[in-house]
Amino acid sequence: MEREGTMILQLRQVLFLLVLLGVSGATSELKQFSVVEEVERASFVGNVAKALDLEVGELSNRGARVVFKGNKEYLQLHPKTGDLLLREKLDREELCGPAEPCVLSFKILLENPFQIVRAELMVEDINDHSPVFLDTEMVLKIPENTVPGTIFVLENAQDLDVGSNGLQNYVISTNSYLHSQIRNNSKGKRYPELVLDKALDREEQSEITLTLTAVDGGAPPRSGTVRVRVLVVDINDNAPTFTQSRYEAQILENSPIGSQVITVSAADLDAGNNADISYTFLHASENIRKTFQLTEKSGEIYLKQKLDFELTQSYIIDIQATDGGDLSGECTVIIQVIDLNDNPPELIMTSLTSPIPENSPETVVAVFSVSDLDSGENGRMVCSIQDDLPFTLKPSIENFYTLVTEGALDRESRAQYNISITVTDLGSPRLKSEHNITVVISDVNDNPPVFSQRAYKLYLQENNSPALHIGSVSASDRDSGVNAKVTYSLLPPETGDLPLFSYISINSDNGHLYALRSLDYEAIQGFHFTVRAADGGSPSLSSQVLVQVLVEDENDNSPFVLYPLQNGTAPCNDLVPRAAEPGYLVTKVVAVDRDWGQNSWLSYQLLKATDPGLFTLLAHSGEIHTARPINDRDTIKQKLLVLVKDNGQPALSTMATLNVLLVDGFSEPYMQFPDAPKDQVWTDSLTTYLVISLVSVSFLFLVSVIMFIAIRLWKKKRDATDGGHFNPNGPFPGHLVDISGTGTLSQSYQYEVCLPSGSATSEFKFLKPVIPALPPTEGNEKDSIENPHLRNNFFFT
Repeated sequence: MEREGTMILQLRQVLFLLVLLGVSGATSELKQFSVVEEVERASFVGNVAKALDLEVGELSNRGARVVFKGNKEYLQLHPKTGDLLLREKLDREELCGPAEPCVLSFKILLENPFQIVRAELMVEDINDHSPVFLDTEMVLKIPENTVPGTIFVLENAQDLDVGSNGLQNYVISTNSYLHSQIRNNSKGKRYPELVLDKALDREEQSEITLTLTAVDGGAPPRSGTVRVRVLVVDINDNAPTFTQSRYEAQILENSPIGSQVITVSAADLDAGNNADISYTFLHASENIRKTFQLTEKSGEIYLKQKLDFELTQSYIIDIQATDGGDLSGECTVIIQVIDLNDNPPELIMTSLTSPIPENSPETVVAVFSVSDLDSGENGRMVCSIQDDLPFTLKPSIENFYTLVTEGALDRESRAQYNISITVTDLGSPRLKSEHNITVVISDVNDNPPVFSQRAYKLYLQENNSPALHIGSVSASDRDSGVNAKVTYSLLPPETGDLPLFSYISINSDNGHLYALRSLDYEAIQGFHFTVRAADGGSPSLSSQVLVQVLVEDENDNSPFVLYPLQNGTAPCNDLVPRAAEPGYLVTKVVAVDRDWGQNSWLSYQLLKATDPGLFTLLAHSGEIHTARPINDRDTIKQKLLVLVKDNGQPALSTMATLNVLLVDGFSEPYMQFPDAPKDQVWTDSLTTYLVISLVSVSFLFLVSVIMFIAIRLWKKKRDATDGGHFNPNGPFPGHLVDISGTGTLSQSYQYEVCLPSGSATSEFKFLKPVIPALPPTEGNEKDSIENPHLRNNFFFT
């Protein structure tokens, strides 16, 4: 009985598919394939490419697939060859039951371009089932006065096979009273009848035992048997008669078990036992016997199990009324099942494309079909998605829908969409189902890297160690993956004459900047360059930022004494007349420092002197004055030791030694050394020696100053040529490097140094700035205003 119910369910599904395929007949030609049931899986069924008149390669390119209703997968399509192969063994009886032919409808779906082709798979029957009688024994009661030629109906056998393999014939065992014949009922089924050949005599033989054999038409044929007992009874000349030959009833599919469906009634004109009527099912299938219960005495029909309109819409039941004399009458009961909206819609996702590029135009994201097992308004459906999404649903044929983008998307605004597809039927109450899908938006390289700052300014202490990390630049990219992978590089300068890569390097992965060599503030005060950030997209996008590096001064230069020169071959002697008054300017110690700012502020200190009380030294100017009048006891040769110190941290210093000769007058110099006899007087020879010494010292000083100025001018010219670049590989452009002078004396100044000659009353000229005619540029004006080296220098005449 369970197998018969399954067969009815499968028959309903096949009929539903046939109706669905009939609706699509107007849109495409029907393609038919066939296969014999019970063949092994992976058996060849047909070739789709040949059936659709396509090249084999087109199926793979167009995304061909096979779609069965209910998402069943009876067949698989080989996309390269186009062959249709079985996924599993097919049982025709399980799929279609008694229906003939057994046809499984499916669709061949081509995605690009979108096309649906209707197709059918016909499952051919084989003789794999024998006829089976539901009862193990039949009892037939025949009155003894029955006229020969009377026909007696027997229960038929069930054969799950169909066509020529189905039930074909009934054969009764050999006897002298009865023979068998076959009759077709209104449903087209064959059932056996026994025909009485001669009158029965209960006194002669009260019971006849026969064997009824059911034979199918297979090769070889299969058969089934049942025992038939014929009981000869006394005369009963009136058979029961139903009040109606046809009964009709309706019942809701959600009716509870035990509900009364209908009552049938029959009457018998006989009396006594011959009028005692009992009701039984006649030729009822296993499914009917499981679903309904017939009260034998009252004729009431009750519901025995739950109904399902989607499985069976109606039942046709034959009922037999038999009296006590075994005469019977028949009627037909038709029960219609009323559909209720008890099945929510179903959604079957055929294909889903995810992720999709963000710059894609109108694109098919998903293809799906919807179905509802209910009928009428209960089976009509509408589909919808959320309103705030850039997607739209487009209906196709036969309840197929496509989910399509409305235009290009922006992954940076939203990287993925959770779409809820709602399918609602029009029944009462309305039922709905939801199917959630996630569509991921893949990135396209449409955003260049963006630096965290519009420009960068970095500071670097001079005399740095090579490969020192001096700072970083950072850029971010709104894209993702490789499109957001930022790499950094240095751009060559616009002039093309700067070996920038010998000064600076950048880590291409994290933007860290490194100084490649030790820098000297006195040679280069700063430079700038451009960093390019490029992403890893194709094509790559990039952006640029300007980075300025300012070199900070360090106290790394000791003061340099310009006067008196300390490396002269002959000592430098300053002459002071003994008649000099206190405060007389003896000389001036002139020193410079190549550092900048407070590192170049110089102070002077008299460390040691032959006569400490005779001279005084001004700490800020380096001027040496007499502190008291000179007397005869003062030594002719005075030696002074001066310390010149800058203001850096730590401070650097230089020692300078000065020789001062006390003379009576410049015209007649008088010199008396400690080792000479006190009464020894040098006259003309001493004057001659003094003049020669003075000229020698002056000449050496001038030569030294000229050489110093020439060296400075040569360096300045070289710096102007290569921008102060201390790498011999190439010049440093002026627009990137500021090479203004540093130190107490600017690099842009020359000094004229000369010594006095003549009378003792003439002044001693020390330094005089010789300023070259420079063009009035912005840089010169700025140096003259902002550079403290120039503001803090003092010059004396």
